[in-house]
Amino acid sequence: MANRINVNAEELKDRLVAINRTTKVTKGGRTFTFAAIVVVGDGKGVIGYGLGKAGEVTTAIAKGVEAAKKNLRKVSVLKGTVPHEIVAHYGGAEVMLRPASEGTGVVAGGAMRAVLESAGVRDVLAKSKGSSNPHNLVKATIEALSQIRDAQTVAAQRGVSLEKVFRG
Repeated sequence: MANRINVNAEELKDRLVAINRTTKVTKGGRTFTFAAIVVVGDGKGVIGYGLGKAGEVTTAIAKGVEAAKKNLRKVSVLKGTVPHEIVAHYGGAEVMLRPASEGTGVVAGGAMRAVLESAGVRDVLAKSKGSSNPHNLVKATIEALSQIRDAQTVAAQRGVSLEKVFRG
């Protein structure tokens, strides 16, 4: 897992991605429980997700937010978009992120949109293939964002100057 990231809790904004209601039927009747998947981010490249389960929706969301704050990771966002195309898988979900010019906006579905906007991505073309399960889509999108390598990192890994990375 990633290193612990120190972010001011007031800067983090949470977004509810999905709520799932489950029912347990007993002799006494039906018991409903709720599972909420929540994404938190500061809009500057810090993102996290969490799952909260409880008997009430508000409690489930609160638990999800707390779990998400414990699962933060830093992702590289360059001028409001991703620096290169990325494909990532998680379970049956596959996501593709492609850089977009300024003013394009976030062209993505519900679960992916919540993750990308929380991370601070303003312009991106995204496509999800395979499963539309929001849990797997959130995890695949965060995996894709974690795979991003900015030009400075690539130059340092190759041991060359920044200009040489762009010349090829």
